[in-house]
Amino acid sequence: MKTHFSYWLWAPFFLSLSSCDKTPMDENKLDIPPEVTVRQIQAAFSKKTYSITDLTQFYLNRIKEVSENGPKLNAILTINPEALDIAKQLDKELENKKPRGPLHGIPILLKDNIDTKDKMPCTAGANPMKNSFPLKDSPLAAQLRDAGAVILGKANLSEWANFHSEYSSSGWSALGGQTKNPYDLTRNPCGSSAGSGVAVAANLCVIAIGTETNGSIVCPCNNNGIVGIKPTVGLVSRTGIIPISFTQDTGGPMARTVTDAAICLGALTTPDPSDSKTLAKDRVAHKDYTQFLKKDGLKGKRIGYYKSVLGTHVRLTKVMDAAVEAMRKQGATVIEVDEVLNAEAGGHSFQVLLYEFKDGLNKYFNSLGEQAVVKSLDDLIAQTYADETSMHYFDHALLKKANDKGDLTDKAYKEALSKALKMSREEGIDKVMNAHNLDAIVAPTGGPAWKTDLINGDRFGVFSSSPAAIAGYPSITVPMGNLDGMPVGISIFGHAWTEGKLLEIAFAYEQTTKHRMTPTYLSSD
Repeated sequence: MKTHFSYWLWAPFFLSLSSCDKTPMDENKLDIPPEVTVRQIQAAFSKKTYSITDLTQFYLNRIKEVSENGPKLNAILTINPEALDIAKQLDKELENKKPRGPLHGIPILLKDNIDTKDKMPCTAGANPMKNSFPLKDSPLAAQLRDAGAVILGKANLSEWANFHSEYSSSGWSALGGQTKNPYDLTRNPCGSSAGSGVAVAANLCVIAIGTETNGSIVCPCNNNGIVGIKPTVGLVSRTGIIPISFTQDTGGPMARTVTDAAICLGALTTPDPSDSKTLAKDRVAHKDYTQFLKKDGLKGKRIGYYKSVLGTHVRLTKVMDAAVEAMRKQGATVIEVDEVLNAEAGGHSFQVLLYEFKDGLNKYFNSLGEQAVVKSLDDLIAQTYADETSMHYFDHALLKKANDKGDLTDKAYKEALSKALKMSREEGIDKVMNAHNLDAIVAPTGGPAWKTDLINGDRFGVFSSSPAAIAGYPSITVPMGNLDGMPVGISIFGHAWTEGKLLEIAFAYEQTTKHRMTPTYLSSD
């Protein structure tokens, strides 16, 4: 039977809950639209329409209601017990006209592979990590606090950022269960930043932070109809993020608008001495990316259309062709380009990930000191394979495959790394862009969300994340329409450190087309 749920039907329930301390405002009068933006919220703070504490309480109530009485999305793993205290402190600072930064008072969720020094564990969705409490904030979390964000809690994710088994279901973790797509609860949210994507789409927060190694920001944004920025590796510190790959990992913002994502990105770009990628000599970083939000940002741009990734998907091709035509109408020159990535690059990248996962995880566990609940990858394998819930659906064979690798001095690792980077950069994105004098390349981020299948695993179909992911280059995804009510996105990617130029294109396209749509919570059960 098909059923639908509505934001507005739920509103009285959200506002009447009393799960947390009572706020000064009568919560029944608090009206927060599901597509509210950072600037709208900050305008409301200025007018004293509501306080930061009011807003934080609203989102805590909404998360509770959706979890207990609404469609059980399984998007959230942990609520920050300090959220209201943080909000009250930020209210005091605002009263004294001392906002911390561009995110002052904005409720944000973090993917649960990002360290915070508070009463929340950092788990990667894994049962052995459920009582793992970091010793300090990751630089990413610290920068959000410095910018004034209210960290609401931690979002569910594909366990170990989906680097655990030979096949898996995106959005599933042993600790949090299967995250569900808010447009159709039977469909997959993609991952690994599944909870982050679902939470933003379903208005459980204003912005969320995801991480990507290959597709883990852009794919859940595609499946959940939101905007995501996968920055150049090195723009955002990875210290204190449970790793897969030193070469490919990055954190990035996920939001309902390009503007909100850009505001958040600017708060995350402080270099980190503990992350050498952020110290690159050619690094280009800004504290304010809203300077690139130009409605005529497509005018004069030369854009490559990476069409071959569509294969034979006729209906998605029509949506993508319409997006390209919209860009042309805004003054862009769009030309079809050949393959952007050598097919062998993926195999080399996978070998790099295996080596770097082993090295990175062991270093992360060691960083937790004596209180570490998992001491090493060896220990993780032993605990995981002894846990019935962890092993019920998936084999976790990648943990063993990674553990069988040597260290980062191995010749095989160095050769795989060199080939992956060369094929994706000078023989890939850079070669194609330079040959055609391009400002960016566009492609469908993915097809519509597939049916979640815990028995057979994911069926991705169309996806285009690999060129930018393997190269470590930036990519932005924006909603570009839907197929039968399921959202699909367009990815815009290019040379390293060109986030500003990509934002010009993304913002102009978004403002012209406005394809973002709120979820319907359809259930086909």
